Amino acid sequence: MQETQLTQLGRETKAFASPEEAVLERVPNPHPDTTYLVRFAAPEFTSLCPVTGQPDFAHLVIDYAPRDWLVESKSLKLYLGSFRNHGAFHEDCTVAIGRRLAAELSPHWLRIGGYWYPRGGIPIDVFWQTGPSPEGLWLPDQGVPPYRGRG
Repeated sequence: MQETQLTQLGRETKAFASPEEAVLERVPNPHPDTTYLVRFAAPEFTSLCPVTGQPDFAHLVIDYAPRDWLVESKSLKLYLGSFRNHGAFHEDCTVAIGRRLAAELSPHWLRIGGYWYPRGGIPIDVFWQTGPSPEGLWLPDQGVPPYRGRG
């Protein structure tokens, strides 16, 4: 098992001012020889509209099939929280998160679903993935209903 230096887990950690400053940490995958799915749901993700400065809200679902690394969950929460004062369109936020995780983890496969609450009366949902899912991977539905108040 590879050693890793965690700087956030189990320590008091201040919020990051921007996604660029945020540190994503990873830990060794204890089952690198097994194809399995890891899911993170962030039902209260927020960022700012780059035009109006008003808050935007989304329910993010991140699925990935790890290879050698797992994302450390506290660092992921802090990274996602760093978008709170970040101005970017829905598409940019969703794809940037997916790409950053893929770059840090080098998973077999990763996808992100950004289910955004309406802006101007229209919900904008954004989906990105690294490619086809691995054969034999159990891939449950992301569980977020089409917009009807997103109950």
